[in-house]
Amino acid sequence: MAPLWHRCALALLGGLLVAGCAAADPEHTAEPGNSVTAPDAPAALVVEVRIAGGQVTPADQRFDAKVGQPVEIVVDSDAEDELHVHAAPQHTFAVTPGAGQRFRFSVDVPGRVEVELHHADRTVVTLLVRA
Repeated sequence: MAPLWHRCALALLGGLLVAGCAAADPEHTAEPGNSVTAPDAPAALVVEVRIAGGQVTPADQRFDAKVGQPVEIVVDSDAEDELHVHAAPQHTFAVTPGAGQRFRFSVDVPGRVEVELHHADRTVVTLLVRA
């Protein structure tokens, strides 16, 4: 028969394994191809942009954002352009003619961040990023 300390160690190990398996939170468990978001993580800020006939909307619209918050720019365009995000870090995205183009980024440093279209020479949005 195994010594008492072996039996205690096995019982403790078995209890830990059962507790570890039961502790998974089904609401925050990732399925293949999906990522898990922390419950306190800020939701993504989604900005829809339309470029049509030389007109850009929105024009210098202001949004509040938090450091590290995902920002997604969704572009419908009839022309090529470049989307610049003047932030730390900076981002540049190539816009092509088409609908539903998605560009995602986050800002690491608080402050005023302009998102502009290079060829159209327009500021689309200004993000006021706070810590």
